[in-house]
Amino acid sequence: MIAEILAIGDEITGGQLLDTNSQWLSQRLGELGVRVLYHSTVGDELPACIDAFRRALGRADIIISTGGLGPTADDLTREALAAAVECPLVMLPEALEHVRGLFVRRKREMPPQNELQAYFPEGSRMVPNPHGTAPGIDLETTRPDGGRARFFALPGVPAEMREMWQGTLLDALRGMGAGRRVIVRRNIKCFGAGESMVESLMPDLIRRGRVPQVGINASRATIILRIVAEGDSEADCHAQIEPTVAEIRKCLGTLVYGEGDDELQDVVAGLLRQRGRSLASAEIGTAGLVAHWLAKAAGTGGPYRGGLTAADEAAMSRLLLPGELALPNSEASLVRAVAVACRERFHADFGLAIGPIPPPDESGKAGQVHFALASASGKRALQISSGIHPDIVVDYCAKHAINLVRLELQEK
Repeated sequence: MIAEILAIGDEITGGQLLDTNSQWLSQRLGELGVRVLYHSTVGDELPACIDAFRRALGRADIIISTGGLGPTADDLTREALAAAVECPLVMLPEALEHVRGLFVRRKREMPPQNELQAYFPEGSRMVPNPHGTAPGIDLETTRPDGGRARFFALPGVPAEMREMWQGTLLDALRGMGAGRRVIVRRNIKCFGAGESMVESLMPDLIRRGRVPQVGINASRATIILRIVAEGDSEADCHAQIEPTVAEIRKCLGTLVYGEGDDELQDVVAGLLRQRGRSLASAEIGTAGLVAHWLAKAAGTGGPYRGGLTAADEAAMSRLLLPGELALPNSEASLVRAVAVACRERFHADFGLAIGPIPPPDESGKAGQVHFALASASGKRALQISSGIHPDIVVDYCAKHAINLVRLELQEK
């Protein structure tokens, strides 16, 4: 079965409100094995709503809309749906009783315009809304190709929409056959190469039409490989997924750092605990972001000992190298010295240092960011270009710093 989700409202198309309803509904439909192929968003204009509804009814088996069921002039869902399926609006006595009853229970007088919420496209059924004045609409109709489509209109209030899903839609969809097939998703997390490089290392795995399907996207310099399998059971889906996971790990090696909700700092905190090691950090360019991430991941009393943050090299030198008569004559050497001093100051097994992030020069050429990791066995250094979008450059450098620790621990 194919589904489409429609979000209705000027507040969404105008950017004032983030549409989380569609995301939530997509996740729930996926759990029932229903493939959501379309997301549509439409403002509070009657012709636009009618057009969106007709398009959805022409290409999906299940359509779920949210919003537009209130009593005001800009609530157009019931009118647009009636026009889209070319049938009149009629009063449903049970819907009027519901709306009136809610006002009685709240000891409030019902405004006359709330009676509009009891009008439904002819032939539709009411979806009960236990805690809201807007009952939902359940309408079955015939598509232009002769197939059947079922339209569910729900209110836009997330709490009401979710309660109505649980109370009515879930059983209705199962009665249509949803849930007989299962969709399982698994995300593999990578860091250390760009999206196109990762794809080039496993050219056949991203092929469209492959089973299971593998997608790829980047999120603040982390590469996420999305594996989706469909089958008769979760066991069937996992049997499809496992060989693909093994192939990804074989192709990408140490670029793969985790799965699901894993972040680099979670993996590093876990490795430090497993090996009984501790870590401290000294940051210039990342302004304490590494310390924040590691402290949160490691928890109180965990393997992360703490960190220092300074605005520039001179300030960091005064913190960690106050007795030095002659400071290192290069930024790379200074960062290495800071890593050693950080390790000693915190009595940690590892000292991690991050240098400043230089802005591009007058010609636009990106600068270099230096990292160092000191341990009893020596120092490990890294140098990367800062030539990445300014919005993510700090995250990018913080992740490179933490990844340097991961690679060191994985070799032990």
